[in-house]
Amino acid sequence: MERIMRIGILGGSFDPVHNGHLLLAESAVEQLRLDEIWFVPAGSQPLKPRGPVASQHDRLAMLELALSGYEKFLVKELEIQRGGVSYTVDTLREVSKKVPRAKLFFLMGADSLADIPKWNSPSEICELATLAVVCRPDAATLDYGVLKECTTAKRIEQFQSAQIEMSPMAVSSSAIREKISDGESDWKKHVPEEVSNFIKRNRVYS
Repeated sequence: MERIMRIGILGGSFDPVHNGHLLLAESAVEQLRLDEIWFVPAGSQPLKPRGPVASQHDRLAMLELALSGYEKFLVKELEIQRGGVSYTVDTLREVSKKVPRAKLFFLMGADSLADIPKWNSPSEICELATLAVVCRPDAATLDYGVLKECTTAKRIEQFQSAQIEMSPMAVSSSAIREKISDGESDWKKHVPEEVSNFIKRNRVYS
């Protein structure tokens, strides 16, 4: 019998991609026994109408550089190629059509869990993919009760069992951009060396 692939979907602006993104992906592969993780850079996000700072070309180039050493990490331009506002449900529909027999895991931060009911078609999102929420050891207990109107109790139990434990890492793309624009240099430790070199060489956020 054909083995069912386990694919993690990690979306975001990746503006720029940083070590926290990579640690999350590594933790997910190990804990959820994933075969692949698809990094899906956003085109235009409904909750971030101002859009990414770096160009699509630069964000994709930085992702390719950051993931070059990882066999299971793949860059997928689904949302950029689709154009318009990037809704998670549209991306999951597209992925499920491309790999209909795969089991999909949507990787997300704990802060996004409470917002799921406000997303476009939350019930379908919960049906198409298992929500795999990142939980840090020092964080408060996650409240999956917010999903009661979106899905079944059994499905919520599956989401809870897919929770990803990850060490805290104080890094964000916005903080990195701010440090670069302020002329600081300690931002380099938060991104892969190849990404740091690309940002400096192309003056991406200067």
